[in-house]
Amino acid sequence: MRNACEISWMLAASKTVPKSGRVEQDALQDIQAGRSSTRWFGAGGGALWAAALHSMVRWEERRGTAGGSGPAVLAPSASTMSPPKENVSLLFKLYCLTVMTLVAATYTVALRYTRTVETELYFSTTAVCIAEVIKLFLSVGILAKETGSLTRLITSLKENVFGSPKELLKLSVPSVVYALQNNMAFVALSNLDAAVYQVTYQLKIPCTALCTVLMLNRTLSKLQWFSVFMLCGGVTLVQWEPAQATKVQVEQNPWLGFGAIAVAVLCSGFAGVYFEKVLKSSDTSLWVRNIQLYLSGIVVNLFVVYMSDGAQVLEKGFFYGYTYYVWFVIFLASVGGIYTSVVVKYTDNIMKGFSAAAAIVLSTVASVILFGLQITVTFSLGALLVCISIYLYGLPRQDTTKIQPSETKSSKERLAPV
Repeated sequence: MRNACEISWMLAASKTVPKSGRVEQDALQDIQAGRSSTRWFGAGGGALWAAALHSMVRWEERRGTAGGSGPAVLAPSASTMSPPKENVSLLFKLYCLTVMTLVAATYTVALRYTRTVETELYFSTTAVCIAEVIKLFLSVGILAKETGSLTRLITSLKENVFGSPKELLKLSVPSVVYALQNNMAFVALSNLDAAVYQVTYQLKIPCTALCTVLMLNRTLSKLQWFSVFMLCGGVTLVQWEPAQATKVQVEQNPWLGFGAIAVAVLCSGFAGVYFEKVLKSSDTSLWVRNIQLYLSGIVVNLFVVYMSDGAQVLEKGFFYGYTYYVWFVIFLASVGGIYTSVVVKYTDNIMKGFSAAAAIVLSTVASVILFGLQITVTFSLGALLVCISIYLYGLPRQDTTKIQPSETKSSKERLAPV
């Protein structure tokens, strides 16, 4: 889909420390959920680290350059011996899982439908541009709720957006990459079935993993590396003998579609990790960063519209070929993507993996019904391997509750500002 959803999945393992006194509570909840506590880095008061060994939890805040409060140790007590449970019911988690699955599957199938069934084909570049505009307004609305008043909203926009041209320039890099990614998704789904696309697009996982290793100096476990190679093998099987759709009459080029997916997953991995690195380089709000990203994205996509379809847009109109289905696709790409990024924080890696696998199954069923997809043995085996690899990749590491001495280094040494 788009950056908001994909970034939130990665940031679920590395959030910024809130400035309030809820740091210990949030960190204890992460420890209880099996997520590593080494991800808490203070924005202005120094680096904050935590380690949990059986029932003992110890906190220490090192003095930072912006006036840190100095060492502060939370000794084991009744509250730390039994961390508080998350106030999220199983029913709500299932709701979040359903939302993620339906948005991912429906977006892929609906986009494929609009590119193969509609008689008057719309300009995909304009659809990507409109989705960016909607995301911009949604982010402004969420930032307004976050700031609490119109005055603080205007002040925040003046200081962090309009008064920070360097920051806008910094976010123009992922904007260009995301523009290429989103347009490649339309090219891919114009030439590949929705189910084949859904399976192949999971290559974004190894691409993102490689970028995190190279750009964020992270490491992958042996099981994760094994799952990455398994995923690549599954995608190879899917593409070895592509499933054919008997009800699609438009001309298609499977190799062009696969090439477009390859470009899209590379863009997804790089831009997502780059944006994460930008977020960690300061304590600026996520939604302020999104506004900066979407402003740059609108300019970039307008340029793409002009260069790709400029003459035809002037002749036929910006909204040529738009139907209710096209607007539905734009809705899913914008509103659905941001909503998914909000609810995804209430799920764990296993649920996310299950969501991706369920989206593949739903896309396959929908493709059989709507497009007459003929499922082959290689496609079935490849899709199964991809689903298993996603599950294995999301399994927690065995040492998630331990901290190594090398991990206590300052976050500035590990995450240099972009």
